[in-house]
Amino acid sequence: MRGKTKRYQAHYYFKPRRSSRLQLPDVRLHKAARHPFAVPAVTLFGLFLVTAGVYLLLHRQPDMINPNVVVISHDGQKQIVSSKEPTVGALLTKLDLKLGEGDVVEPALTTPIQQDDFRINIYRAVPIEIVDGGHKTFALSAGATERAVAAQAGVTVYPEDRLTEKPVTDFVASGSVTQEVEIDRATPVNVNLYGAPVMMRTHAATVGGLLAERKIKLKPQDTVKPDPSTPIAAGAQIAVIRNGLSTLTLQQDVPMPTQTVMDNTLAYGTSAVRQQGAPGKQAVTYQINTQNGVEVGRTVIQTTIIQPPVAQVVVMGTNLSGIKGDMALAGIAPSEYQYADYIISHESGWCPTKAQGQYGGCPAYAGYVPSYGGYGLCQSTPGSKMASAGADWATNPVTQLKWCTGYARGRYGSWYAAYSHWLSYHNW
Repeated sequence: MRGKTKRYQAHYYFKPRRSSRLQLPDVRLHKAARHPFAVPAVTLFGLFLVTAGVYLLLHRQPDMINPNVVVISHDGQKQIVSSKEPTVGALLTKLDLKLGEGDVVEPALTTPIQQDDFRINIYRAVPIEIVDGGHKTFALSAGATERAVAAQAGVTVYPEDRLTEKPVTDFVASGSVTQEVEIDRATPVNVNLYGAPVMMRTHAATVGGLLAERKIKLKPQDTVKPDPSTPIAAGAQIAVIRNGLSTLTLQQDVPMPTQTVMDNTLAYGTSAVRQQGAPGKQAVTYQINTQNGVEVGRTVIQTTIIQPPVAQVVVMGTNLSGIKGDMALAGIAPSEYQYADYIISHESGWCPTKAQGQYGGCPAYAGYVPSYGGYGLCQSTPGSKMASAGADWATNPVTQLKWCTGYARGRYGSWYAAYSHWLSYHNW
């Protein structure tokens, strides 16, 4: 019906010469207005537009998101910017800070920017010479460890290989201008370990040295071929045999260790991987006990590391100068920082003005707090509960953190206990 009204209005304005029908649009318009579904339809449509507009303002409008202060260290300078970009990569793209071959960014490009005084470090690559026996590889790298440098250069290294970084002293002869990474390769050998063939790499000079390196302890009934005094050579065949008994050797993974480095140049709660790790492998040899040809039990007689694991090196930010620094002001102990940070990061993304159901960045304070649903750093439900911690509870993160701490300790006993509950139930 509304479509017909528009068509007659157009007819009225563009063809006035047909005066005999000038009143027809008004008549039909009144009829449309009297249609029993016209007013409800228009009302519903209007409410839809209003709701959509409010949603866009609260959830999608970039201007409603408070910017975060970000400190970027690069090229010998510190650049301080105010940004609404969601991630490290998006901010660097906006600032046209280009990354060259081998450059390293900490934290990673995909890391969300969710706090003030967020820290980004850009490490520029330098020329590296990798010496691998008689072969030399030149590359650009900002890797923090020798293995990270080799990985950036595309040079394969094994867990047993030894990598050493040293400064270049003869620039003319080496062709390098900064540093050198030397690889001391381990020798690959084939070992038959109680009937199970495995590959090992070793720096041992003799067969006996390999047995000691891998902590293979021989029993009186064990035999080693060749003799333990035999020098190790690449591709050598070595056998460890237990005579007169049935054995079984199975391979298992060795968990990858993690080495954590604390770095005060990164914001608390952010992290980066400086060296990729890898699990190792071990061989577990069992003596099989049988009766009438049927296995009735087995006993571990040897556990041998076939390939050692490589530690993953992770850097953890410790700088608390941004909003997360308010944890100290709110009376949260340093031993509890990680637990409070985890909960608040998942509840509000460290936004003191975020109401339940709001997504994206941190919205500006709207001048009021919804009377229902969660609100604030730890999503107090309703937000007005935090008034017990101070009159400025709606906007002051320190006041909110004081209330959150009281809540965590009052209901769970500690931030750690609250964190454990959150891990199990995804709420607190």
